[in-house]
Amino acid sequence: MPRPTDQAKRRDLLERVRAYVRGHGLSELSLRPLARALGTSDRMLLYYFGTKERMVAEALALDEQRPILRLRQLLGSHDPPRDAAALRRTMERVWQQFHVPDIQASLPLYLEMMATSVLHPERFGPVMRDILTEWTDLTNGLLTGLGLPPARARTEAALLVDGTFGLLLAPLADGDRDRSDRAFVLLLDRLEPGWRTPEA
Repeated sequence: MPRPTDQAKRRDLLERVRAYVRGHGLSELSLRPLARALGTSDRMLLYYFGTKERMVAEALALDEQRPILRLRQLLGSHDPPRDAAALRRTMERVWQQFHVPDIQASLPLYLEMMATSVLHPERFGPVMRDILTEWTDLTNGLLTGLGLPPARARTEAALLVDGTFGLLLAPLADGDRDRSDRAFVLLLDRLEPGWRTPEA
């Protein structure tokens, strides 16, 4: 019978893994140097998490300040958006969450994961798909709540989520966050009319 996993130890490792990858990145992440830095062994990391990719995914998901979780909290404490203007205000608040320094510090990791998932789909491909699906499903639910037909809502959600991710990652290359802020406003200007139903 396998021994039970020490959940407190597991969570502590995840917290330290998250701090390590934020400081060192993912491109050259290797289990043995990571294990040495954490004061454990690569065998113990595999025991707790199974694979390096799963370990990284869980470490990033542990962040309780992730914008997706903040959005869920916001929606849980307020009535859902009832019209296109209210949904726009909600998305503007989400965008501001990405300006929080702790979130900004994590964005390069997502860029690395995205690039790696393209070159090596077996590594972080499932992780990136899960992230994009989580955002798209939530946004799709908000749009169908406005009365959009399901197919149209799904397309509008994909356009908003994919456009937003692109605008978040582009400044990592050139540092021009102001341009991305202006572009996000324009993106909402272009999309908001499409969120209106004939009754609105």
